[in-house]
Amino acid sequence: MSGIGTWTALAIGAPLASLAAAAPAHAESADALAIHAGAVIAVPGERVLGPSTIVVRGGRIAEIAPGHIDVAGARAIDLKDRTLLPGLIDTHVHFSFAPETKLWSAAIDTPEDVALFAFSNAKKTLEAGFTTVRDVGSDGYSIHALRDAINEGIVTGPRIFLSGTSLSIVGGHGDMSGLNRKATEALYPYDYTGACTGADECALRVREAAKYGADLIKITSTGGIMSQQARGLGQHLSDAELASIVTTAHGLGLKVAAHAHGGAGVAASVRAGVDSIEHGTWLDDATAKLMAERGTWLVPTLGLLDGRKEDDASPEVRAKMAEARRVAGRNIQLAVRYKVKFAFGTDAGVSPHGQNARQFRLMVEQGPMTPIAALRSATVDAAALLGQSESLGTIEIGKYADMIAVEGDPARDITVLERVSAVIKDGRVITRDRR
Repeated sequence: MSGIGTWTALAIGAPLASLAAAAPAHAESADALAIHAGAVIAVPGERVLGPSTIVVRGGRIAEIAPGHIDVAGARAIDLKDRTLLPGLIDTHVHFSFAPETKLWSAAIDTPEDVALFAFSNAKKTLEAGFTTVRDVGSDGYSIHALRDAINEGIVTGPRIFLSGTSLSIVGGHGDMSGLNRKATEALYPYDYTGACTGADECALRVREAAKYGADLIKITSTGGIMSQQARGLGQHLSDAELASIVTTAHGLGLKVAAHAHGGAGVAASVRAGVDSIEHGTWLDDATAKLMAERGTWLVPTLGLLDGRKEDDASPEVRAKMAEARRVAGRNIQLAVRYKVKFAFGTDAGVSPHGQNARQFRLMVEQGPMTPIAALRSATVDAAALLGQSESLGTIEIGKYADMIAVEGDPARDITVLERVSAVIKDGRVITRDRR
């Protein structure tokens, strides 16, 4: 054990008190783990460690040593033929729905139904290697309950940072449409949807979200590809409304994520000072340059339309889907060209849950970017966007023991991340290939 201290060059500061380490009841657990890995990508983009032992105590990484050594009092996990990486982070998911969710589901589903459905989607996501997510738009408070239950160790799931309901203009992407007026008013009352008009009311919606436990604010600055409207990929929230939302949120210590497809809405959101652009489908050169200058993040959601068939959609939606597919990848190409900060996000919920890692190959193919750059976007960079670099994103002493193992080298073949053979969260083995 004497050699462990000299090997550990990766230490961090104190943990954030707001994040409780979950202790899933049915996951394998021990007071201490000694993970024997064949190789360790501790910090994607930096030197890969050879055969190593990662010691976990109290849900955090306690020691890192070269070679495979016995650790007194620790249960050993044999991953000697695997590559160990930080747990993956998806910064754009929606656990309360899936591609098969119907427009009228709120007429049938109870909050309890939604909570159990969200839990199922969270489980798929965790088992796919994503130990942390940002849920950026789920109706009601079922996701709040799921987040809290995970943090308290009542159920097993990824660490969740959430916005709750998105803020929208009346009739915009976050405000339900496509049903008759009586059905809409009964199922989606005005205050429930997060709709707001004018700077004062939009500020109120931000304060309400903060009051009821949001970790960030999500807005819909433009219409959506899947929303039931022929109109609406241009700017929705006015400049004054955007400025009010951003100022209020930042004053409360909350970041703002802006759903924005059309160029005008993307540009207005960046000028207003949002922290991240979600989608940015029709991003242009001028706005990409501005994002780079201001440090605005892009979450490109390249898998947005995975699993979506145009013949299942309305004519209005089919037209938008076809146009989005025509420009697919341009946003990430501009981000690479102008050195815009970007973080991994899939829009799972619109695309299938549990298949999040498919986006890595799209980032490499469409960027084009290196596999390691794509991996960093879901580890180091995603943690930075969340403001959680002190606790997440790398395998370093003091950080949460969130790790995955794969067979092969993701720097050579990024698709190995689609076949995760072990998932460890908070130092507890969630799943592993016992070969």
